[in-house]
Amino acid sequence: MNRKYGILLPIFSLPGKYGIGTLGEHSYKFIDFLRASKAGIWQILPIGPTGFGNSPYQSLSAFAGSEYLIDLSDLQQQGLLKKSELKEFDLEEERGRVNYAVLFRNGNALLKRAFSRFDVSDRSFAKFCEDEEIFNYALFSALKTSFSYKPWYEWDRLYRERNVKALETFYKDNRQLVDFFLFAQFQFFNQYKKLKKYANANGIEIFGDMPLYVSLDSADVWKHREFFQLEPDGTPKAVAGVPPDAFSSEGQLWGNPLFDWEKMKEDNYAWWNERIKKAFELYDIVRIDHFRGFDRYYSIKFGNENAKEGQWIDGPKFEFFKNKLNLQIVAEDLGIIDDGVKSLLAKTGFPGMKILLFGFNGDPANPYLPSNVGNNFVIYTGTHDNLPVKAYLKSLTLEERNFVVSLLKQQCATLKIPMYSKTIDGLTDKFVELAFASKADCAIIPMWDLRRLGEDGRINFPSTLSEKNWSYRFSECDFDTNLQKRLYKLAKRYNRAEC
Repeated sequence: MNRKYGILLPIFSLPGKYGIGTLGEHSYKFIDFLRASKAGIWQILPIGPTGFGNSPYQSLSAFAGSEYLIDLSDLQQQGLLKKSELKEFDLEEERGRVNYAVLFRNGNALLKRAFSRFDVSDRSFAKFCEDEEIFNYALFSALKTSFSYKPWYEWDRLYRERNVKALETFYKDNRQLVDFFLFAQFQFFNQYKKLKKYANANGIEIFGDMPLYVSLDSADVWKHREFFQLEPDGTPKAVAGVPPDAFSSEGQLWGNPLFDWEKMKEDNYAWWNERIKKAFELYDIVRIDHFRGFDRYYSIKFGNENAKEGQWIDGPKFEFFKNKLNLQIVAEDLGIIDDGVKSLLAKTGFPGMKILLFGFNGDPANPYLPSNVGNNFVIYTGTHDNLPVKAYLKSLTLEERNFVVSLLKQQCATLKIPMYSKTIDGLTDKFVELAFASKADCAIIPMWDLRRLGEDGRINFPSTLSEKNWSYRFSECDFDTNLQKRLYKLAKRYNRAEC
């Protein structure tokens, strides 16, 4: 990467009338904001359809898009919805948080109304429906609806095991329902590609996020069971997670099914290759979450209540990436990083990640201290899984905060940054400025840190099902000219301004 900076902002966190940020007006306005701020990157979170818990990292498909992000105003412009119908669904008063229950109920009903007016004989729609993975997702979604949203491994045996005749009969009897889900995907990808074209035309790259694992209850596992470590009935043999560390005494039990890498190797990782190909049709840069799993992954016996007991097993290692070295991939290399992961990163040349919130423990050799960060990294103040910087500072005791402030002063002196800040807001701004001043090729600042949000602005509380997860939304006034000017000055001062 050339030296640049960007902003991390999930699409769902954008403002708008209809209960959630979408691919519509405010996405375009945010791109304009980025351009005026001399930014070059918009980093987003995964945009796949979400299930229980609404986590974008537990998507129902690795290939489909979230129906929630469809811009309803665009459907009105196509003549598929009426202004009066949109007015009934105006959720402006709930803009502070995404209300997924209302979206599921009312948003779905509006999409079905739009579909009832859509010409399914449209040639571009017919061409779109030829995409095998998207069609599989639509069929999966129709079956899931028919089985009262139960996971696929609780469906009747013939459908669970993908009996060809049973699926053909279901499709024949439920063609309209399957076509509805195809219609939703058609609208999503048409809107998304127009937005990306606008971003690129304005000098903005879209930085996407690819989870390593997929959800057990997903169209991917249902269709490709042979690529996962499953029992004959679909129950996982083992699941993903990470062992106990300084942040969690019981480790993290994610519950995703593990890949059968040996089986995937037989066709040269065809499913993964297609997944990465589709990702780069959507994004200019792709962050692979839990990158260390390609070197070795942590396997936990299915049924365990926590991640204390597990074993590390070899992944595909460098062989997987040998034909992908020309791609703009960023490796999420956080957590337990051993020599094997370091070697894999060195061989691929992919940039890793540095998180400033991890840097202030007093160790002068701490790799997350901004003065210790080299060029080939993406530096963040924090990620969607961290407390906002302001909340982190407020959580410290007075003694702890004074210690962090003393380290901040040292870092500012090393990187030749003036340090006058004494307030929590001022200290938050210094974290942002240190990211800009670092040697890292790319600096990504989460929007919640730019707006100096406290704990209420946190995007996710890991390993919880809190209603606050994946729901925070910004208002239009958050993207004001004062912030734009501040970012412009930082970009110029630290040579991160895009032309």
